[in-house]
Amino acid sequence: MLKRVLSSALALVAVAAGSLLAATPAQAATYQTTAIALNVRTGPYLSAAVVKVLSGPTSVEVDCQKSGDSVTVGSRTTPWWAHLPAHGGYVTVAYLNTSETKLSGVPECTVDPEPPLGEVTLADVQAMFGSRIVNPSTVQTGLASLNQAMRDAQINTAYRKAAFLATLVHESRLEYNIREIGDTRLYGGRGYIQLTGDFNYGPAGRYFGIDLLGNPDLALSLRWSAPIARWYWTVARSINPYADNLDMGRVNAAIGYPAGAEDQRRCDSFKNALRYLTGSVPSGIICTRPSALQGDTSQLTRTQFDKLARQGSGLG
Repeated sequence: MLKRVLSSALALVAVAAGSLLAATPAQAATYQTTAIALNVRTGPYLSAAVVKVLSGPTSVEVDCQKSGDSVTVGSRTTPWWAHLPAHGGYVTVAYLNTSETKLSGVPECTVDPEPPLGEVTLADVQAMFGSRIVNPSTVQTGLASLNQAMRDAQINTAYRKAAFLATLVHESRLEYNIREIGDTRLYGGRGYIQLTGDFNYGPAGRYFGIDLLGNPDLALSLRWSAPIARWYWTVARSINPYADNLDMGRVNAAIGYPAGAEDQRRCDSFKNALRYLTGSVPSGIICTRPSALQGDTSQLTRTQFDKLARQGSGLG
């Protein structure tokens, strides 16, 4: 009996020790932050949700690093973000007390091999949009990056997913590498969101630290097509609030084409996606645009668009 009790006690000690070891990063490195208030984000993207704000400068432990949005502080630009296990998120390396753009001796964060819950699958989009999915193999190839972009953009509700996917299926058939048919313009439509115009290629390139003006075909690459769609949805425009209000009229206006029959087609796709995701089509869906947004809004700044979009919307 005593032997069994001792064995059990030793087993508990071993489990506790194992838990402590598991909670301590094996390759943690210590750095000082250099900002007075530093955002810790859920991912290595400026549009990712803020987990907390660290007052500082303060000491932090880094267990791995991940490439994401480029950040410039002073003369240093870096796309690398440090993962802080104690704070459950990422901070840009630009605000750590190092001159490096990538932390030496710190491993890159590995990707969880298990797909996160709630990921959109090929079967999902085929059920939502039917014959609009023309090239299933291409759609499948891009889904991992598209799901990541949706997580980074907080497209995490049925309303937001339905609006985003309905928009992209009409823009690009959910094909990451598609070029607008017949469009020979240098800055014609490319990728998931069909990025168009130097007024979009320039800012998107600066945001990611890549030369989209000099190499516009990057916008239809697997590496950048989904992040650019996320950029447009959250940075060039702020579209999630319209989806939250079931307002596909304003969603369509935010994409940047004149009002017409296409608005209703996209709204019908939005309803189909909602029916699939929620089991029903909620009341209160708005398919028409306000009068101020009837024209081509593509070249408006975000501030200009937001001002027009607020008219009669109750959005503040």
